[in-house]
Amino acid sequence: MHAPPQMNAEKLQKMAGAVRVGGKGSVRRKKKAVHKNTSTDDKRLQGTLKRLGVNTIPGIEEVLLINNDGSALQFLNPKVQASIAANTYVVSGPSQQKRAQDVLASMLAGMGGVPNMQSLAQLMGGGGAGLPSFNPEGAADEPEGDDDVPELVGDFEQAAAAKAE
Repeated sequence: MHAPPQMNAEKLQKMAGAVRVGGKGSVRRKKKAVHKNTSTDDKRLQGTLKRLGVNTIPGIEEVLLINNDGSALQFLNPKVQASIAANTYVVSGPSQQKRAQDVLASMLAGMGGVPNMQSLAQLMGGGGAGLPSFNPEGAADEPEGDDDVPELVGDFEQAAAAKAE
């Protein structure tokens, strides 16, 4: 084990003198730390939202935003403002970063679990057999060839030409 390094007393005195403002027992800082005031940003944002004509939507207990990477942003008792004309929605308040799987599992448990969801599907009709399955891309899975487009039976051009004669 080696000895601790020796401090240079003169160098230490110069450093202490640079930060000392007054005499012995006085404040050592020359410059105060500048903190950015976030209330000015909030005021500017609120002014812009007021110009857009947003209205506060009361009674929303939870907002859940699910990202493509599997994470979720959960707001409990947020302040939700909306301007439908400007297609603008503002969700503000304290948030928590969570995994989407955890949040969805807790939502499913809160709704009564899987048996309750199966009975809900039965009430909707057909025991859930007629319901399209969920596709994470956002579109429902449908069998190929079931486009609900009728087959063309006759030629409209020939019928129009015959009518014109």
